[in-house]
Amino acid sequence: MIKRFKKRQDDRKFYRTNERIFASSLRVLDINGKQVGILSKFEALDKARSEGLDLVEIAPAAKPPVAKIIDFKKFLYQEEKKKREEKRKAKVSETKEVRLGPFMSDNDLSVMSKRARDFLEDGDKVRLVVSFSGRQIAHPEFGHKILDKILKDLENVSKIERDRHLEGRKIICIVSPDRKKTYAKEENQEIGS
Repeated sequence: MIKRFKKRQDDRKFYRTNERIFASSLRVLDINGKQVGILSKFEALDKARSEGLDLVEIAPAAKPPVAKIIDFKKFLYQEEKKKREEKRKAKVSETKEVRLGPFMSDNDLSVMSKRARDFLEDGDKVRLVVSFSGRQIAHPEFGHKILDKILKDLENVSKIERDRHLEGRKIICIVSPDRKKTYAKEENQEIGS
């Protein structure tokens, strides 16, 4: 049998409501979030029905479990809204790659250093790659010198996340933005002006 469709990952949280709540006693909160007290399941259900609302178990692991008297559809909408807001606020950090050669001139190196600095200031990680071609791999010390120069130039805005290592015909080093150093630099500029 060939499966042609992937199962949808359902990341929604399941809430027990009204009669589906198993606990015999509950810590009940009203619609404003104020604590009503510890009530039996049936007392809490009667209170929720008298107000025309649902009883929703929001913290089943607590002792006793916490339930809230609220309109369930409105509650789900608010949870979805919170999730969307968190997703919007979360910044996705990318890893940018800057390719270098073992025998680069100082001018080319300064251009690549400026590009890496721009990536770091935007909040992205930078993967520095020194590629060797042909017989250049016989002298990896030239690649290390290039990395030393660029890391020295970037030391005030970055920190080394993964130290340099040789992978085949490449020397790779990963640096990430150092928030402490950039904030200190901004404060010094504010004081100076």
